[in-house]
Amino acid sequence: MNCSNLFFVSTVAMVLLIASSCKKEEPISATPTISFVSISPNPAIKNADEIDILIEYTDGDGDLGENTSDKKNVFVTDERNNVTYEFRISQLSPTTGIIIKGKLNIHLPAQGFIDDTHSSETATYKIYVVDRAGNKSNELKTSPLTINQ
Repeated sequence: MNCSNLFFVSTVAMVLLIASSCKKEEPISATPTISFVSISPNPAIKNADEIDILIEYTDGDGDLGENTSDKKNVFVTDERNNVTYEFRISQLSPTTGIIIKGKLNIHLPAQGFIDDTHSSETATYKIYVVDRAGNKSNELKTSPLTINQ
């Protein structure tokens, strides 16, 4: 075997080896997914403090967020009393059909007591988002937060 044939066979073998070792990526769903990152201040707040919740999102077709001001797409439910806060996140991508990932900060207003007979309460929040196509994400639950008087 001459040098040029050896080089050709070696190159083809290397390409085949590299191609066979590549792992196929699983497609990302058009339905958004979210995960909990943090809640602050934590682990405890005073009875009139505001709360910030940080979540991560992934959307396989880039249609998360809305520019119509009266449309709500983030829903946060206080599990103590099942009151749901509704928010709007602005459109996150100028076009659809692309994968988008990032973090969102959700700012809750001051939290009061549900039961005034105690000096503290534990609160957790359920959160989900909805994209422009109406796809509802998974529901996540925050870590517990203690609200003190």
